[in-house]
Amino acid sequence: MIKILNIVGARPQFIKLGPLSKAIRGVYKEIVVHTGQHYDKTMSENIFTDLDIPEPDYNLHINQGQHGKQTGRMLIEIEKVLIREKPDFVIVFGDTNSTLAGALAAVKLSIKCIHIEAGLRSYNRKMPEEINRVMTDHIADYLFVPTQSAMHNLKIEGLENRSYLTGDIMVDSLKYAIEKSAHIDVLTKLSLIKNRYYLLTLHRPYNVDNPVVLNRIIQELGNLAEIVIFPVHPRTEAIIKKYDISIPINFKIIPPFGYLGFVQLQANAQKIITDSGGIQKEAYIIKKPCITLRSETEWSETVKGGWNLLINPLENNNYYEKIKMFDPQNETPEIFGKDVAKKILKIINNL
Repeated sequence: MIKILNIVGARPQFIKLGPLSKAIRGVYKEIVVHTGQHYDKTMSENIFTDLDIPEPDYNLHINQGQHGKQTGRMLIEIEKVLIREKPDFVIVFGDTNSTLAGALAAVKLSIKCIHIEAGLRSYNRKMPEEINRVMTDHIADYLFVPTQSAMHNLKIEGLENRSYLTGDIMVDSLKYAIEKSAHIDVLTKLSLIKNRYYLLTLHRPYNVDNPVVLNRIIQELGNLAEIVIFPVHPRTEAIIKKYDISIPINFKIIPPFGYLGFVQLQANAQKIITDSGGIQKEAYIIKKPCITLRSETEWSETVKGGWNLLINPLENNNYYEKIKMFDPQNETPEIFGKDVAKKILKIINNL
């Protein structure tokens, strides 16, 4: 039987793994390796339960150190697993250190490597994620691509002959999560009213690692009339506490939510403010206005479609007014596909 080894390490990758794991388990032998990059229980273990993913076969517990050290340690340990398991395919997801380490380990052992969510480009080389995704695309054997614009990027780079337009696997993940989370009453638990709050997430280093920048963002959003629900990333919370950043009265800071509860927070929000790539997609799919606190995005389709407003918090003042006025009314074409796990499995069947 064909053996497929999935490598994940961060919350967005667990979410992408969910529907694909179900599809693979119905046909092939599956091995799941968790690098340990995200180790917080809410951001890691609970998602496996929420999305009915089996407990990982391996947890490498690698979550400390600078990018080079972390990636190097992952490469060493993943290589040991691949030598032991001898899979036919290795699948990596997205753009984290786990992605690059997994791809490098596979191709150096001449194991066929599949990159899911290939072809994305922010053209901001200061982002570690941009380096990871570009390098992974250029060494992987098969590139499974979420959108037409990502296919265009790969064509420009001479990678068209190994690229397959599948749609975005998170479409399947989100559909499943919405159905499974229908019974979760997040609003009552947090004393919220539907469409009367903004949902905020921040985790990009250039937004949260500098306390001056983080403080500017928080104070700016403090000018909004509605409540701002802020499930705070552990690293961001540490910086807020270390530098005693003042929290505006309209902010409600909560611990990171499990994926199912977070989906309900998104579905009931008036608008979503984020610097996350995955949340931009989810906001578009569920037709929620999204404000992205970045100068660029990999998901340019959501901006062109009018549902994602880019704001660089370093170059704008009083942008809370733009957030208040942002009210998209146009349609949301199906740019991310559907039944993506089935399409991916069909392609693998024919490789």
